[in-house]
This record gives sequence, C-alpha cells and structure tokens, in this order.
Amino acid sequence: MKNTYKLTEGAILLAIFAVLLLITLYIPGLGMIVNLFLALPFMMFGAKHDWKSTAVFTVAAVLLSMILGTFLAMPLALAYGTTGAVMGYMMREGKTRFASYIAGSLVFLINLVAQYALSIVLFKMNFIEEMVEIFRASVDQAINMLEQMGQTPDEKLISQFDAMVDMIEVLVPSMFVMASFFIVFLLQLVSFPFLKRFGVKVPHWQPFRELNLPKSILWYYLITMIAALALQPEKGTYWFWVISNLSFILQMLMVLQGIAFVFYLTYVKDYPKAVPIIVIVLMFLLPFVLYIVRILGIIDLGFDLRKRLGEKK
Repeated sequence: MKNTYKLTEGAILLAIFAVLLLITLYIPGLGMIVNLFLALPFMMFGAKHDWKSTAVFTVAAVLLSMILGTFLAMPLALAYGTTGAVMGYMMREGKTRFASYIAGSLVFLINLVAQYALSIVLFKMNFIEEMVEIFRASVDQAINMLEQMGQTPDEKLISQFDAMVDMIEVLVPSMFVMASFFIVFLLQLVSFPFLKRFGVKVPHWQPFRELNLPKSILWYYLITMIAALALQPEKGTYWFWVISNLSFILQMLMVLQGIAFVFYLTYVKDYPKAVPIIVIVLMFLLPFVLYIVRILGIIDLGFDLRKRLGEKK
C-alpha cells in the first residue's frame, strides 16, 4: 500500500514537472517565471521519501525531459531536479533552512559549471566568450557612430569599457557562484509557501539581522588582499585570475555582513524600517556607500560591533 502511494505521488509530481517543463521550453515569456517552479516537484518528493526513491524519481524526470523536449531540456531537468532533490532531502533530515540553501546552491553551481564545460568540449560553444564579443562589437559600433557624426570618443571612457569587458572574462567563476546562490534563493522563495500548503515541514529563516559570517572569512579576505599587494600579478596570468575571483567573492561577503549589521543597528536603535532599504538602494547608486557598508562589515566581523551595541531593551 505504501509503495502504491509512493508510485502514485511520483507519477502525479512527474506530470506536474512535465507541464512546467513544456511551459518553460515553449512559452518564452511565461516560461521565464515558470522555470523557477521546476525544482518544486523534486523538493516535495524528496521531503517525503528516502534518498533512493528520490534518486529514481530524478532519473525518471531527466528521461522524461528527453522525450518531451530536446537535449536542451535535459540540462534544465538535471540542474533543477538535483537541486530540488537535495533541498528536499535536507528538509526530510530536519536540517536548517540555511543548510538546505547552501547545499542546494552548491549542487546548482556544480551543474552550471559542468554544463558550461560540456558545452565547450562537446559543442564548441562558449556563451561567455560570445557574450563578451557581442559587447565588444557594440562598443566598437558606438565608437564608429560617434566618429561618423564628427565627434571624438573619450579615450579614457573607451579604456574603462575595455577594462570592464576584460574583468567580466576574468570574473566568470565569481559570476557562476553568485548566479547559483541567487537562483537557489529564488527557488526557495517561490517554492516553500507551496510546500507548507501541502503539509511539508519547512524550516524558517533566521532574521537577516542575526546573520554573522564565520570570522575565518575575515582572515581569508586579509590574506587575499596582502597576496594581491605582494604578488601584483599581471593580467592574464593564473594568479591574477585566482586573486581577482577570491577578492570579488570575499568583498561581496563583507558587504553582506555590513548589510546585516545595518539591519541589526536599525532593530536595536528602533530606527525606521525603511533605513536599511534606503542604504541598499544607495549602494547601487553611490559607490562610496558600498565601500562604507563593506568597511562596516569588516569592523563588525573583526570587532563584534553587535555585542558592543548590546541587546534591544
């Protein structure tokens, strides 16, 4: 009886996945939204059944994707399927929401990197290089248009554009990491309310103001900064690539710590709740605000600013 229920539930969830996949593949506008729900059937099945059954369900979904779509459908099924299955398993084991988030993000990242590598090896397609070339061509076209109109392009501005394009190529690994963590955050955001409605015990997020990164990250950050100053690697070298990506990721973590501190300060001092939102918006508009928030994150992590502020009365 238990196996019959499991098979029935699996068949229903596979049917739901098939509908979601077809919409994602063949209805472009709506598909961009619906693809965020592709992991939901896997989360639901994984949260209720053992890992062996979840693995079989995931394999069945991948095979079904090959029948319904093309080989382009299989990477979608693999990425969202394995990510959803792992997060479902973490919920079944009673892990925290943060642990589920980290596990899901790492699995999605592995899928992203593996599929990027396979696209280069098997199909000779490098979408990052193509994107960069398109951007370079757009810049060249804009320069040519200005010259035809009798205007002289600003050399400083052109060099800044070139430097930005070069940095995009260098920071590909960092972009993969950020994209994976952002996408999995969205997956949890849209999927967990549905899981609750269907009786799945969903772990809660701790308040963002309580986010406190491990102190070891500060040491990694300082070591990376010292290495960058000491080695001063040339562009195009392996060490330039490593240090640039480590610096970028660690700086973003310091900014995250700084934002969490702003939320904590707002809570403790009873400031208006709009304050942290305004700070986040200003970070995107004014670069110096971003630097201030990052410095706050470094100080908070290194000197326990929150303990000095004390608990809210």
